[in-house]
Amino acid sequence: MSDTPVFSSVSACPACAVTPAVVERASAAATDAGGRIMLSVPDAHCALCISTVESDLEAMVGVRSARLNLTLRRVSVDAEASVGAADVIARLKTLGYAAYELDPGTLSMTQTDKQGRDLLMRLGVAGFSMMNIMLLSVAVWSGATDATRDLFHLISAAIAVPTVAFSAQPFFRRAYAGLRMGRMDMDFPISLAIVLATSISFYETLKGGQHAYFDAAVMLTFFLLAGRYLDFRTRAVARSAAQELAALEVPRAIRLTGDAEETVSVADLAVGDAVLVRPGGRIPVDGVVVAGTSEIDLSLLTGETLPEFAGPETVVAAGAVNLTGPLTLRVTAAGKDSSLHRMADLVAVAENARNKYTTLAQRAARIYSPSVHLLSLAAFFVWLWITGGDVRFSLNVAAATLIITCPCALGLAVPAVVTAASGTLFRDGMLIKDGSALERLAQVDTVVFDKTGTLTMGTPEPVNLDALGPEALQVAAALGVGSSHPLAMSLAAAARARGVVPAVLEDITEVPGHGVQAQWNGQRVRLGRASWVGAEALEVTAAYLAIGAAPVQPVEFADRLRPGAAEAVAAFQARGKQVKLISGDVAGAVGDLAARLGISDWQAEALPQDKADAITALQAEGHKVLMVGDGLNDTVALTAAHVSISPASALDAARVASDIVLLGASLAPLPDAQRTATRAVRRIRENFAICFTYNICAVPIALFGFASPLLAALAMSASSITVCLNALRLR
Repeated sequence: MSDTPVFSSVSACPACAVTPAVVERASAAATDAGGRIMLSVPDAHCALCISTVESDLEAMVGVRSARLNLTLRRVSVDAEASVGAADVIARLKTLGYAAYELDPGTLSMTQTDKQGRDLLMRLGVAGFSMMNIMLLSVAVWSGATDATRDLFHLISAAIAVPTVAFSAQPFFRRAYAGLRMGRMDMDFPISLAIVLATSISFYETLKGGQHAYFDAAVMLTFFLLAGRYLDFRTRAVARSAAQELAALEVPRAIRLTGDAEETVSVADLAVGDAVLVRPGGRIPVDGVVVAGTSEIDLSLLTGETLPEFAGPETVVAAGAVNLTGPLTLRVTAAGKDSSLHRMADLVAVAENARNKYTTLAQRAARIYSPSVHLLSLAAFFVWLWITGGDVRFSLNVAAATLIITCPCALGLAVPAVVTAASGTLFRDGMLIKDGSALERLAQVDTVVFDKTGTLTMGTPEPVNLDALGPEALQVAAALGVGSSHPLAMSLAAAARARGVVPAVLEDITEVPGHGVQAQWNGQRVRLGRASWVGAEALEVTAAYLAIGAAPVQPVEFADRLRPGAAEAVAAFQARGKQVKLISGDVAGAVGDLAARLGISDWQAEALPQDKADAITALQAEGHKVLMVGDGLNDTVALTAAHVSISPASALDAARVASDIVLLGASLAPLPDAQRTATRAVRRIRENFAICFTYNICAVPIALFGFASPLLAALAMSASSITVCLNALRLR
């Protein structure tokens, strides 16, 4: 087609607007021992997608069950040995979904769900126990005395002690782990307060004392678990991008031994082995083409919009897609040495760097925790001296001080705001994956955009069909139907949308790496690259139509601008943000788009590492960078940026690497998200101020012995509720 490289078309959700079937991205069939096939389905994004995909796949012969996870955009297929990944990918293609094989052995899908269920179960136990103990406490507060009071205390103890031992385990484990590492984080005073409240209450019950504070201990556990679960929910979607990239590597390859073909694990390939890659397959290794011609879709790796020609001596990389003809490769790197795996390593390094970011809550906890311990310990010894050795009263004062200063409100200060802000942004079409993303988004002063699939829709569309005559358009439509090239498919779709009836052609043949040809009314017709049809290539993306001896007619293509792109760029610039465009596409296409959007600072033909290096350089200068991208080639940059956003149509690995996912097609909500993040950080700081003010007022009351552990727990609960109400102001 064009003498410049090509990108793959992307289908829309069939429940919304079905576009022509996408280029098949089949790979060698590979299932694990249990017959499970795992595929990434980036285009699935609505409820109808679930029923469409699952019902159609389950109708396949040999498929026992199919489950589509809309959050992860993965479909898991339980199939017999006769059904391979390529069969399922082909079936999904007929539905209009692009699919990519994942290696089930590299994915761990259940850990996050298991952790969430564990927290929710402990929260439910604590809540149920708290309500029952409060009912028993009402009887004591109403005047129950002597044996009746002691009985109610014993029943409360029978409920509270196992509840605390079970429900508070997340705090106990974290506190113990912190002590082993020589530090005291927020979980240590929490654990100490819970243990002290329970121990003193149990001691008072055994001694027949008037006061027991089992309700305070369980209430404390319940509120703290609620905060921990809210925090977990904000992070539940976040997974390892490096793991997702590793899963995208093709697990098996076809090795050529003499005249024989054998399917082997990619890990078993050695440098110098010959590997066969059939049309539609993803290249499993880095290598050099030794036989065959084809076109290679590099959009997942480089972001280039058009495929590259591949022939003998062409160097190819793992992760690219072979489009039109079979290729035989000589392996130069496989497995952990491949370019795709090296990209995963770069992402892992960037992830570790991002994890060093310290949230406001963490910084506050580092100062807060040791202060609380020292204050409570001082209260114990001072009252022990004042009372002449009354250990019981001194312990009560120390416990009340520890409970009243327990960082429950501090623990809720951030999760409550993040939850409220996440709900606000979700209604605007944004999904927050990481709680600290809001803090980082509020600090942004520079916005870096990718081009293909981000500022544009990533789908080529013909722009000069009216220049073709009626008969030429019919011939072009017929040739387009006969090709798997993205430009040909886009041309056929556009003609079909106009109601054009394709011409009747004979002997349709696709010539790998060049185009498609046929016979029409006794003359040869061709649609393909300029050099192949005998024309001079234009500076724009184009396919060239030759009908017999008539002059060659170019069919020009342009990438459609994503809705809201111009508005988002203008809004960021109006707010004083520096806007940059960095793309792997050719300079002409990038420059044209930058001019359309008013972006003066742009960079073309950038490799994945080039994008990451550019962002790292900006951040070294003190800038806080927001990266917006959608492709595999953007993954390293997304992870390296201070904060990152991906559209919902992005590849799984890009969405995993990003902090925020844009659920809709429009980019217009991006500036509003940054404004909401700024407001959220303000609310977080206000919550910290509430916590500080509360402690200034409440701590003296506890220190002077005017607050029992129960009153301390009630005061602590009041501060937590105040923090939550302040967070709700975001809504």
